Amino acid sequence: MRTVRTIVVWCPDWPVIAAEIVDGYPAHEAVAVMHANRVLVASPAAREEGVRRGLRKREAQGRCPHLIVLEHDPGRDMRAFEPVLAAVEHIAAGVETLRPGACALGARGPARYHGGEAAAAERIVEHIAQQCDVEAQVGIADGTFAAGLAARAGVIVPDGETAQFLEGLSIGALGRPSLVDLLRRLGIHTLGEFAALPGADVLERFGFDAALAHRLAGGRDERPLAPRRPPVDLDVSEAFDEPVDRVDAAAFAARALAERLHERLGAHGLACTRLAIEAVTETGEELVRTWRHDGLLSVNAIADRLRWQLDGWLRGSRSRAAGIIRLRLVPEGVIEHLGLQPGLWGEAGDERDRAHRAFSRVQGLLGPDAVLTAVLDGGRADRSRIRLVAWGDERVAQGAEAPWPGRVPGPSPATVYAEPLPAEVVDIEGQPVRVGGRLELSAVPAKARIGGEEHFVGIVGWAGPWPVDERWWAEGESWRVARFQLQLADDRAFSAVLRNGAWFMEALYD
Repeated sequence: MRTVRTIVVWCPDWPVIAAEIVDGYPAHEAVAVMHANRVLVASPAAREEGVRRGLRKREAQGRCPHLIVLEHDPGRDMRAFEPVLAAVEHIAAGVETLRPGACALGARGPARYHGGEAAAAERIVEHIAQQCDVEAQVGIADGTFAAGLAARAGVIVPDGETAQFLEGLSIGALGRPSLVDLLRRLGIHTLGEFAALPGADVLERFGFDAALAHRLAGGRDERPLAPRRPPVDLDVSEAFDEPVDRVDAAAFAARALAERLHERLGAHGLACTRLAIEAVTETGEELVRTWRHDGLLSVNAIADRLRWQLDGWLRGSRSRAAGIIRLRLVPEGVIEHLGLQPGLWGEAGDERDRAHRAFSRVQGLLGPDAVLTAVLDGGRADRSRIRLVAWGDERVAQGAEAPWPGRVPGPSPATVYAEPLPAEVVDIEGQPVRVGGRLELSAVPAKARIGGEEHFVGIVGWAGPWPVDERWWAEGESWRVARFQLQLADDRAFSAVLRNGAWFMEALYD
């Protein structure tokens, strides 16, 4: 399948511009929009003062004492962006919202009508400026991902040269922080280096979403405006007895609709990449907006986009929408996703029921603890995060998503030993490697011997130490270790700990 030529319209610093449009904050002054206490977007004046994306609020204010600090409000961003979408739709049909501040459309129609891609891009930018008094940039390339990066640079990538355009760009352009951090630690810093990896190996080692990112990095964005027509029974809708004219009231219905849609997609082993949001107002007006995503739309992502769109319709400064009496979600683009396949015995049906009866029978004969199932809990060590609960008990994780200080970064190991393997780690001269009270290594780890192995194996890579000091306040229960990751010359990689002067291998990486 040939990648479709795509136009992406991008409005720079959109959260700052939206704050000016909706709430009147001066975008020409030093303004920063914060999310999770970090700078999400800074105005040009703020960037001149040294304010950068990712800075903590206190550090940003230290660099620019007169900084205007605003909290991120996606609903405000969408309210301000709705007139821009309408302006683009006046030039060409089939506009898809990527996020507030960016949208995409097929390049073929506008290019043919306006006499070429460059002329179409110029016409779109001019029309947005005239109708909305907003600055916009346009990028054109093969596929939405590359066109979005081209829009940030304000360039038109010639047909067939998208892969060459992408190969020198930073791996951070993927917009997947966890994957990007992992790839950088593996020595991969550009999209071209990532694209050069075998696709099958990327899928096996990093998972499905990373495989999608790998295709994007190579310029193989093969999801056109309608990548696949899903089964007709996947759309979900909700009718309201009383017209809904407040976003907070509509948010409850949005969440419920998102969960229903996600469950239907999951039952078919599908994931959504392109979502149409349809609404009918009490005056009979029909509103439609399409959202697109380079990854997979989770239930939270679906609910967020629906809430943002409702905010844009109901509270937009130029919106004429009355109260909404009906909402409908239509997954216009889906892909098969193995991660959403039903469970081992299916999610319902005779096979699952027979398996559950068998488990209950075993428990009746041998006791409740005879059948156990694993739950991933919070913690620092991989082996301590696994908790076994009796079959039938509530499988509730306790702090699994908490940011545990001292936890070893991903990827997670493939095998976690029930009992850590005793080991020896020595320097180049054969002396044991130790860690001092200030986390100073006595020497660089050079060789390791695990368990009862006869010979030492060379260490070709290592990371650490990561200190863990738990329950220091409880006499007899304190536990202090230093964690390491060790890669051996025989291609084995371990999660290791140094405890009371002794080394142990806790887990093996695949």
